[in-house]
Amino acid sequence: MAKMNLSLFGLFMIFFLLFNLCLSCPGDQKQALVQFKSLVMKATNSSADDPLFGLYTWNSSSDCCQWERVICTTSESRPVIALYLDSLVLMSLFEVTTISSMVLTPLFAVTSLMILDISSNYIQGEIPGHAFANLTKLVYLDMKQNNFTGSISPQVFRLRSLRFLDMSGNELTGDLSKQVSSLQNLRELSLEENRFGGSIPEEIGNLSKLRRLSLRGNSFVGGIPSSLVSLKELQVLDLRENSLSMEIPDEIGDHLTNLTTLVLSDNKLTGGIPSSLQKLGKLETIRFENNLLSGEIPSWLFDIKTLKKLFLGGNKNLTWNNNNNARIVPKCMLSQLSMKSCGLSGKIPGWISTHKSLVFLDLSENQLQGPFPEWLAEMDIGSIFLSGNNLSGSPPPRLFQTPSLSVLSLSRNNFSGELPENVGDAIKLMILMLAGNNFSGEIPKSITKIYRLLLLDLARNRFSGKPPNFDPEALLAFIDMSYNEFSGEIPVSFSLDARILALGSNNFSGNLPWNLTNLSKLEQLDLHDNGITGEFPRFLSQISTLQVLNLRNNSLQCSIPDEIANLRNLRILDASSNNLTGKIPAKFGNLVGMIDTPNTLSSTSDLFTFSIEFNDLIVNWKKSKLGLPSYKLEIYSLLDLSKNKLSGQIPTSIGSLKGLKLLNISYNNLSGNIPVSFGYLQSLESLDLSHNQLSGLIPPTLVKLKQLSTLDVSNNKLEGKIPVGGQMDTMNDPNYYANNTGLCGMQIQLPCPVEPPPPKQQQDEKEKAYWVSWQGVAIGYPISFLFTVVILWFSGYFQAALALSQQRRRISIRQNSLRSVF
Repeated sequence: MAKMNLSLFGLFMIFFLLFNLCLSCPGDQKQALVQFKSLVMKATNSSADDPLFGLYTWNSSSDCCQWERVICTTSESRPVIALYLDSLVLMSLFEVTTISSMVLTPLFAVTSLMILDISSNYIQGEIPGHAFANLTKLVYLDMKQNNFTGSISPQVFRLRSLRFLDMSGNELTGDLSKQVSSLQNLRELSLEENRFGGSIPEEIGNLSKLRRLSLRGNSFVGGIPSSLVSLKELQVLDLRENSLSMEIPDEIGDHLTNLTTLVLSDNKLTGGIPSSLQKLGKLETIRFENNLLSGEIPSWLFDIKTLKKLFLGGNKNLTWNNNNNARIVPKCMLSQLSMKSCGLSGKIPGWISTHKSLVFLDLSENQLQGPFPEWLAEMDIGSIFLSGNNLSGSPPPRLFQTPSLSVLSLSRNNFSGELPENVGDAIKLMILMLAGNNFSGEIPKSITKIYRLLLLDLARNRFSGKPPNFDPEALLAFIDMSYNEFSGEIPVSFSLDARILALGSNNFSGNLPWNLTNLSKLEQLDLHDNGITGEFPRFLSQISTLQVLNLRNNSLQCSIPDEIANLRNLRILDASSNNLTGKIPAKFGNLVGMIDTPNTLSSTSDLFTFSIEFNDLIVNWKKSKLGLPSYKLEIYSLLDLSKNKLSGQIPTSIGSLKGLKLLNISYNNLSGNIPVSFGYLQSLESLDLSHNQLSGLIPPTLVKLKQLSTLDVSNNKLEGKIPVGGQMDTMNDPNYYANNTGLCGMQIQLPCPVEPPPPKQQQDEKEKAYWVSWQGVAIGYPISFLFTVVILWFSGYFQAALALSQQRRRISIRQNSLRSVF
């Protein structure tokens, strides 16, 4: 009996193994996936067991249908039908790891695939189009956020079963052509943020089964093709962030009856809002902002019952009739409303209070007046943008008790008084922008309780006292308290995650505190126009992340330390209007950030769309004060050491700063020549060397500076001809050459003196002397050679005769000696 049970157990095990073998994924597919894993691990230098990638379960000894990111069918053959391979490559803030598109090759052997997601992997190279032809069953293909280049291969558009295609965020080029129109079964097409050019082809109307069309973030021009009205099943049309022009086709509202989302923002569209849109009974989202649309905003937009998101404005051509405010009764329930720059005036419209589901409100850049309404403070709105109006009074305390408030922008209004003491009750607040008002008094200490606060902009008010002490473990990364009335020593009690610290134009005094080095992630430090004293601190060189250092108009003394050249990321250094002495450090030629093209990923202010409202960095740019936009600082590189007491010669090493756009070392005591190496400052736009003791010539190498638009060498001791050619021909303002000892040239309309030729008799004598000297050489050379040979010969003869005479004398002496012996 036991033997029988054992036999039955054995048969059961054999059957079980055969059953599971039949239900495992095909061997060739398993082998292809293992090969793909190996290529990814090699390309990213990652461990095969790294759980971050989710591929640690992939091994040849197990069934691939049990692996993470893999889905198989339930049929007997168990083929792989879905691969979710997104985000295999991690991106840090300063560095992106890229892998070659060749790693995809093994995947094309899995011909049963219906779903393939390889998004957000920063795969670089061309799309292997021919290989995609093998994936004839593909329904879903997501390739966004990679670094694919070149054009989209025609094979991709022959995937007749495709329902979803997303190629956003790549670097693809080329036009959409008729090959796209062959996808008759396509349900969804997304080609966002690529680099396509030309116009959207009319043939796109042949894709009659499309439900989603996104061509976002490309370079399409021309009008919106009328053939789009043939896409009867279209639900989402997203053409934002292109260069489309002409009017919005009125036929859209007559034919695209299934449309729920219409996004045309950030283009160059003209004309008005088509009246046919009110026929779209399913429309939920309209985004027309930042175009060239004109005319009056129709009030019937608020009669579209299904409407939830409405974004208009962005220019001053599309306006709102303020008489509508009293009689409008919206039939929709909006969750997001933006009417930026739409000419709204008077009080904030009361009809907004009827939208109980509102979570986003942008009424910035209008002419709204009056106080912040209590009814608005009582609405649970997450993001409120009211900057650039004429609102007055003080924000009501009730506003900061709003449970969902995360963004509050009230900059550039006429608010006044002290901030409510309960500002810290807004515990979910991430962005607080109050710049450009008349707030006064001390900042409430409760603000330090807002742990999630990322950006705090209080610039250009009348705040006084000392800034509060923030928790070092807080998330606060962007702080601007410039142009206020703060006093005392420079505060350092900020979050250790601080990236931007702007405290300029206050009444701070004393030495710079050494514990600024605790802010080890700091990228911008702006302390201009204060009363800072002491030496230029060496310890600033320890903040290796520093990109912008502005110490303009303080009372710093002594020399600039060589250690500052160790700041490899430094792109902007403004130490003008101090009392600095000594020489310009020769090691400044090693400032890598002023040599190389900066990495735009390192600009953390670009991480948030609101950064465009963040205060500019004020610098002396080409003879005038200019605000450099905070969200574009990565394109600027400048060195300003003007109005100090620097002496000695200008280091030639400065000429290696090829990325430098502005160099200002005027109003010092510098001497010597202008370095010839300045001709290598290929990005230089402005060069100011005025009011020094420079001498010699203006180097001709400056003609190589193709970007130069401002040159000032006045009040020096320069002489000679001003170089001509290139941009130097445009430097023709006499004031920029004034008060030098002997400059001349066409730029200042002063001809240079021409040296007169020597008199004819003197010239003849010179020519005669010249001929005689060469004639003497021609005759004297062979005579001298012969005389030398004779001398040498006779010298040898007499030396031989003398030697023979001496030899005979020695023999005679020996013979006489022998005779005396015998």
